[in-house]
Amino acid sequence: MAYVIDDACIGELDGSCVDVCPVDCIYEGLEKRYINPNECIDCGACVTACPVAAIKSPSDGPDPVWMADNRAFFELPLPTRSEPIGDPGGASSFGPLGVDTQLVTERGGK
Repeated sequence: MAYVIDDACIGELDGSCVDVCPVDCIYEGLEKRYINPNECIDCGACVTACPVAAIKSPSDGPDPVWMADNRAFFELPLPTRSEPIGDPGGASSFGPLGVDTQLVTERGGK
C-alpha cells in the first residue's frame, strides 16, 4: 500500500512533498495533490515535508475514503478527460492536471 494524501491537502499546494519525492509520484490536481500508488516506493520522505500533515503512511492506516480517492485519480477518467491518467511515470513531465476527483470537488475544491 502506498502513502495517501487526505483532505487536509485541499487548497494547500505548497509543493514541499513534491520537492523531496525521489520518484516524482506526487501529481497535482486543481486543489489537491495525489500520490500514484503504482509509482510510490513507500520511502516516507513526503510525510515530514508536508506542511499540513495531509500525507499518511500505510502503517498509519489511512482513511479508506482517501485511499480510494487517490487511486481513483489515476484509475478513473476525471472530469474533462476521456481516459484515466494511469501510470505516466512521473508528475513533473505530466504537469498539473487542473482537475480533481469528484470527492475533492464536493469537499471544497473548485
